[in-house]
Order: sequence, then C-alpha cells, then structure tokens
Amino acid sequence: MLMKEYRICMPLTVDEYRIGQLYMISKHSCEQSGGGEGVEVVRNEPDNHPKYGLGQVTEKRIYLSSKLPSWAKPFVPRFFYVVEKAWNFYPYTITGCYVSLLPKFSIRIETRFENNNGSNDNVFGDKPTPAANVSYLDILNDPIPDKHYKESEDLSRWKSSKTGRGPLEKDWRKNHTPIMCSYKRVQCSFEVYGLQTRSEDFLHRVIQDILLVGHRQAVAWVDEWHGLTLEEVRKFEQTMQEKTNSKVKSSQNNSGPAASHRPVFSRSISVTDERSLQKMGVATSAMPELSVPSSPMRLNSTPE
Repeated sequence: MLMKEYRICMPLTVDEYRIGQLYMISKHSCEQSGGGEGVEVVRNEPDNHPKYGLGQVTEKRIYLSSKLPSWAKPFVPRFFYVVEKAWNFYPYTITGCYVSLLPKFSIRIETRFENNNGSNDNVFGDKPTPAANVSYLDILNDPIPDKHYKESEDLSRWKSSKTGRGPLEKDWRKNHTPIMCSYKRVQCSFEVYGLQTRSEDFLHRVIQDILLVGHRQAVAWVDEWHGLTLEEVRKFEQTMQEKTNSKVKSSQNNSGPAASHRPVFSRSISVTDERSLQKMGVATSAMPELSVPSSPMRLNSTPE
C-alpha cells in the first residue's frame, strides 16, 4: 500500500468551495464523458451515516478502459469500470474505489478543507504524515497533460470579474488572500506480486493529474458558480448528471466490436454480478464497506 498526502491550495475560501466543488465535479465529469467512457452516477442523495450523521452519499461507475496502461488492457473487459463510493460531510469527505474483478485493488481518499496555505501538518487529527509522503500540488506552476490544457483555464492569464481575483503569480501561495487548502490523504493498494509497485505508482500519477486539473478548473470557472446557492448548484448537478449518464450509455450502446487483443464481454461487469464472475472462473468477494477514521475533525455535517 502506497500512501501520500496531497496539498492543493486555491484562491478561495472553504465556504465558497462548497459550491465550487459541486459545480466543478459535475461539469468536469460531463466534459470527460463520451466514447463509452466517463462517469455514470448511480446514486447521489442525502443520507444518515450511523456514526457521523447527515451527509451526501454518492456512488459512481467510472469507465476508463482507454486510460489503462498497455500492460493491463489485455486482462480487463471492454467496458471496465471502477466503483467509487463517497460520503461527504463538508468540509470533510471520504472516498473509496473498488473493482470487483480485482479484489486486491482499492483506493481510499480522505479530504479536509481548511482556510490556510497548506501549513497544517496534522490536519486529520491522528498523526502527522511523514514529510517524505507529502506533496504540494501547485495549480499555477505544475504541468498538466497537454490534452487538458485550455487557455481559458490558464491561471496565469485568469481574471475573475465577479471576485476581482487573478491572475495568479509565481509565489501566490505565500501572500494571496483569500487562500484555502485541499488536504487529501490518498492510499492506493494493489497487492499482486510483480505488479504492486508499478500499479500503485501509476495510480498516484493519474490521481495527481486529476487533482491538478480539477482544482484549476474550480478556480477558472469561479465566475460561473460564484453566488449560486446550494439549492441552485444541486439543480445544476442533477441536470449535468442526467446529461453525463446519457452520454456514457449512448456511447456504449453505439460502440463497435472490441479490439482483437481485448477479451470480449457482451456487457459491462457489475460489482454485484457474482453469477457472471463465477461463470468466468473468477473468485468473487464482497465489496468492502467504506470505512471512516475513528475521530475525524468534522466541523459540521452537511451535504457536499
């Protein structure tokens, strides 16, 4: 298991980002969906956690066959997906990712948002993350994949008409006001001999790119979401989820035959589809419950 703590600062406040996070995730998911891949939202609703009270529980299927490394593609079905289950007790969230075909694969992400520049070395309240495992991701200066670059999302050129913020300058994290930090403790595990180190390193590289792009977009799109109420952004979220689900399903229904080097399955494999897995000779195991730490520093308990 490889654990890292990522700290991503933004020129926002924690209260502002409660709206910005929902807007960004919904819009980003829709933009990245198509061609049989993307994010299908299965469940997104308020619910009561038996220990932590009212929050927003979300379950998604993330289809990403083309994003797999070449050495992994021959071993997965055509419509391969990861199940993501998240509990949001803003400003604290927990997320788990699982794959039924790979029972030894898991990703667990704890997130806490605070109004500082990443200076809290024990933000999760249990024990400080070793310095060697802490990475500061800079939404201005760190490179992102070329395919994700857009001039309109370049924060060195960004200027918000609603807030008057921007553009960001080289050492912006040292003196910008306001500033907040997204602390993410990410644990990736793929306990398969011969593949563990390579797989866990690959997962962290993918996660870093996702975090950089998503947080850049949340800032770049601030004039689109700033001033929205929670009710308004939830309506936007519902509209975008319906559009995204439609794009994913339509692309899968219209896609052609699988490539010759890939195993062919007539449909995607579901986490709960044990009968099909057993017919394939794959040992099944129940998806583990998403665990939460015994004492998160939760300030309040509201939907995302």
